[in-house]
Amino acid sequence: MSAREVAVLLLWLSCCGSAVWRYSTNSPNYRIFSTRSTIKLEYEGTLFTEWSVPETCFVLNKSSPTTVLRCSSPGVHAIKPIVTGPDEEERYLFVESSHTCFLWYYRVRHFLNNFTQLITVWAYDPESADPDELLGNAEEPSINSIVLSTQMATLGQKPVIHSVLKRKVHSSNEKMKRGTWRIVVPMTKDDALKEIRGNQVTFQDCFIADFLILLTFPLSTIPEIPGYLPISSPRGSQLMASWDACVFASVVLVTDRETFQTTDSFKSWTRIQVPPDILSNDERRSVADVILSRDGTVFLINGVLYINSFHGFIRLGGNVNLPDGGITGISSRKWCWVNYLFKAKGRRSTFAIWTENEIYLGYILLKFARLLTTAELKNILNLSVTATLTIDRVEYTGHPLEIAVFLNYCTVCTITKKIFLVIYNEDTKQWVSQDFTLDAPIDSVIMPHFTFSALPGLLLWNKHSIYYCYHNFTFTGILQTPAGHGNLSMLSNNSIIHEVLIDYYGDILVKMENNVIFYSKINTRDAVKLHLWTNYTTKAFIFLNTSGQTYFLYALDDGTIQVQDYPLHLEAKSIAFKTKDKCPYVAFHNNVARVFYFLDKGEALTVWTQIVYPENTGLYVIVESYGPKILQESHDISFEAAFGYCTKTLTLTFYQTVDYERISDYFETQDNHTGLVVVQFRPSEYSKTCPMAQKVFQIAVGCDDKKFIAIKGFSKRGCHHHDFSYVIEKSYLRHRPSKNLRVRYIWGEYGCPLRLDFTEKFQPVVQLFDDNGYVKDIEANFIAWEIHGRDDYSFNNTMAQSGCLHEAQTWKSMIELNKHLPLEEVWGPEFL
Repeated sequence: MSAREVAVLLLWLSCCGSAVWRYSTNSPNYRIFSTRSTIKLEYEGTLFTEWSVPETCFVLNKSSPTTVLRCSSPGVHAIKPIVTGPDEEERYLFVESSHTCFLWYYRVRHFLNNFTQLITVWAYDPESADPDELLGNAEEPSINSIVLSTQMATLGQKPVIHSVLKRKVHSSNEKMKRGTWRIVVPMTKDDALKEIRGNQVTFQDCFIADFLILLTFPLSTIPEIPGYLPISSPRGSQLMASWDACVFASVVLVTDRETFQTTDSFKSWTRIQVPPDILSNDERRSVADVILSRDGTVFLINGVLYINSFHGFIRLGGNVNLPDGGITGISSRKWCWVNYLFKAKGRRSTFAIWTENEIYLGYILLKFARLLTTAELKNILNLSVTATLTIDRVEYTGHPLEIAVFLNYCTVCTITKKIFLVIYNEDTKQWVSQDFTLDAPIDSVIMPHFTFSALPGLLLWNKHSIYYCYHNFTFTGILQTPAGHGNLSMLSNNSIIHEVLIDYYGDILVKMENNVIFYSKINTRDAVKLHLWTNYTTKAFIFLNTSGQTYFLYALDDGTIQVQDYPLHLEAKSIAFKTKDKCPYVAFHNNVARVFYFLDKGEALTVWTQIVYPENTGLYVIVESYGPKILQESHDISFEAAFGYCTKTLTLTFYQTVDYERISDYFETQDNHTGLVVVQFRPSEYSKTCPMAQKVFQIAVGCDDKKFIAIKGFSKRGCHHHDFSYVIEKSYLRHRPSKNLRVRYIWGEYGCPLRLDFTEKFQPVVQLFDDNGYVKDIEANFIAWEIHGRDDYSFNNTMAQSGCLHEAQTWKSMIELNKHLPLEEVWGPEFL
């Protein structure tokens, strides 16, 4: 935010609630918080006297509510404002002694003519950068950044862009221009997560920090149209939001005054408004839920779905195979799985819609299909026909192909109901009842959120408490605070739960309506109350940006919104220092380089994970997998102890031992041994202070649709494509037709002919390729045939010369055996 925006925000916050104080730095997302950083202190309220800081820190003006702090020595520093009333809470700031001082800045230009992106990169020092660079608005480097980047380049610095999923590297082929490097990368939808990395070059003993970025196809918001009217939730409602699971920066936010959309984490935004003749005034102020889909923004208003897109604001009902009313909920995916194995025909859904008795699934291009009814579910689950069964919630799990359905079940539905859970797999089309039952008041509202994990795990909450279910519903309970309270409202002035945010690292944030925040970690039993960051009355929401860092969004009464970075891990460290909470291990490493691996027949995957911990604590790494039992595992554990610490390394190999040459039904065996397995590594113990609590990845077993085979030596380039045909003498054709056969050579399909001497023996070499290029030569049996039916070719060896003990299959015998099949299907692995 600019200085003016900060002043406006502080003025608004200071006049609307309790006194709070916070801190910030010039480094975006608090990525650098060191002895070199300028720390800005801000106090909101009227009782301020002065700042209390340790002697090792210098404050520019102790008696100013907004001032600047510098700490010359690393460590934990206790900071708090001194006020005339009750004491304000003290924060413990962890100031590092770091040699990382500089950051990467980038700008993107999109070229749709060849689907490439030009990334302009330069280095900047957040302590001397221009305001536009700090706000992310700069189109070119400042003078200081030009000098810094040029100096770094003379020392050997040259950034490259690494793609995180496919491990590709893109570098610049041009000379530096005005202190910038220019790198061209291809546009891609399945490898959008990139990282800017530099060489290990220092200037004044300072390095440049690597920077995680998201390079998607160009995104745009729908422009505002004069005369259109605002759409909102009912007056007095809390904020609601939805975002693209794979593009965190793309968000839609609904307030009780307006609806906003952004594609850059609210650095810029527009309002979503509707034509004046579509909804009544009451309907425009009655948004009950919202989701962001690839086809537009979907609103739930009075039991009816509407979609806002570049095609207009349209009501969805019988015209797209949906109910015209009575819809009680909608939900979309929370976790991004770019790659997955989908064996069945069809597509994976993008969001779910439900009434009390029906579930519908939505697909791209606004295609919808009814999944089932509660009457059908009763038959599947063998429930009593007379019992009442209704759909409570439908939620996507952490698995890329599964959907969870929470069901209300009761026989005498007056006081209590049972909530139980079934999971549907979109690939296998199977319903599986889970070992989960929850007794709840008949009118209670339960909200679920599945965790990013291998085994199913989720949080459920009502207005006051969080119920956790981890490790496939075997580790359950109510989240407790250190004071022994499971009722979070008792520690937040009777406020109720507004938002629960879970990230990929296992962090859990519970935000109450009055902005009190509780913090926990998945697979732990307790939560701690964090320092107050904003006042009780401001309407706020917490989001993740493209780097996975948290930020606050504030909806102001003047109809505008403001954003502010939130230092989650610094705040968690401050509370942990106060409560003396420590991570039980020193380091948790692994060499899992991808989130998605493909194992083809005969291949194996070997990975390792390592934990370092103090002696006599007995920690180890737990390996969990979820999915079909199609992989075997071999484990090897090594152990070292030195200087009071233990290092335990677990090496795992995933493989199959199916012998496809000795089976009776090739395709059935192949189908039974292919599928998707989700694997997770996690320490046996950890706490809220541990930086990374898990590693989750997929292993797909089967045929990668991005792989293909080709015969070595054939190329589609390097020869002149001309109208070429040849004649096969009729006596050489298998069915002995009455005329010769003229065949036209198809250059685009066959490529350039391979030039051989007619006396030379030809042995085809089959090569395997994927989207990265050549992989390997294939050492396997294969069958070759002439597609036009000639039979005058000969072989190099007889069966006896090749070592056959019995007569082998031949084209002649297989054609005779399968006369009803076309030539390309008479012989294959299924007949072995």
